[in-house]
Amino acid sequence: MSKTRTRRSPGEWLRSRDGQKFLVITAFMIIPLLLLFVFTYLPFGEMFTYSFYKMKYTGARKFVGFDNYKKVFTRDDCFGALKLSLYYMAGSVVQLALALYLATVLSFKVKLGGLFKGFMFFPYLINGIAIGFIFKFFYTRGFVFDTVLSWAGFNIENLPYWLKDQSINNWSLVGTSVWRYFGQNMVLFIGAIMSVDSNLYEAAMLDGATKFQQFKYIILPSIKTIVLLNVILSISGSLSAFEPPYVITDGANGTGTYFVVMHQIAHTQQKVGLASAMAIILLILIFIATIIQRLLFKYVFRNAEDEDINATTRREKKLARKRASAMKKGGMTA
Repeated sequence: MSKTRTRRSPGEWLRSRDGQKFLVITAFMIIPLLLLFVFTYLPFGEMFTYSFYKMKYTGARKFVGFDNYKKVFTRDDCFGALKLSLYYMAGSVVQLALALYLATVLSFKVKLGGLFKGFMFFPYLINGIAIGFIFKFFYTRGFVFDTVLSWAGFNIENLPYWLKDQSINNWSLVGTSVWRYFGQNMVLFIGAIMSVDSNLYEAAMLDGATKFQQFKYIILPSIKTIVLLNVILSISGSLSAFEPPYVITDGANGTGTYFVVMHQIAHTQQKVGLASAMAIILLILIFIATIIQRLLFKYVFRNAEDEDINATTRREKKLARKRASAMKKGGMTA
């Protein structure tokens, strides 16, 4: 005797277990996508539209086409601010090198290594505005940095003004960013290095590999994904540096980065169209830099992987010769 299945109404199905599961899954899918669209993609679309207009926050708009994009490269304040990103890019190289070196050392058993990791990571947890105020007093004439240097024997009168002298002030601000972010890079590198198989180190030591060779042929190829991630984050952060120059100097004395100038143009001068064009150009530059980095790392690590394969082949041949030699000696002894 066959059982007849009663058809449920839409309301009954929604109140059932299957209907409730469907509603929960749909809600978890639609709500985040809706929030992402409303607070990310929709404002970005509006900003892209604003970049073709000469406008303020209120009042009439005038369509100017690509004039705002041309002004970004012709105005001294906009293009000059873009060149300041080179200072922060140079600082990011130092930041990554220091983070990778300390991560390599601290990944192995080091006395008080955990405490040192905590101290190095702590600056990243501090709010950027607070760090700006800390270093504003740190670099002020006659305060912390000058006092420490005077203890070391330097004459304060011969020291430069760290935030006013245009030959040194941008490097001072770069040092602030390096101090804040290298701990984050270090922790990411440590996590990646500790996931490398320890048997690889043992095999390398049996082959007589030095510490630098272990780093070059084992550690670096194994953590290339994290290296690429940190490089992308550092370069994009260099192009969008804001908190140190804004809080410490307010962009004065030639320290106004691209973001600081864009903030002044958007909110002080209320040139919304020009500021929107600057934001679009910054997005394009970050995208281009990311593509170049990926291609460069793909080429560099491809060569490293080829060298690693060749080294593995040489080790296997060496082991085969040793086994053959041992078998011959064993036969002669017999």
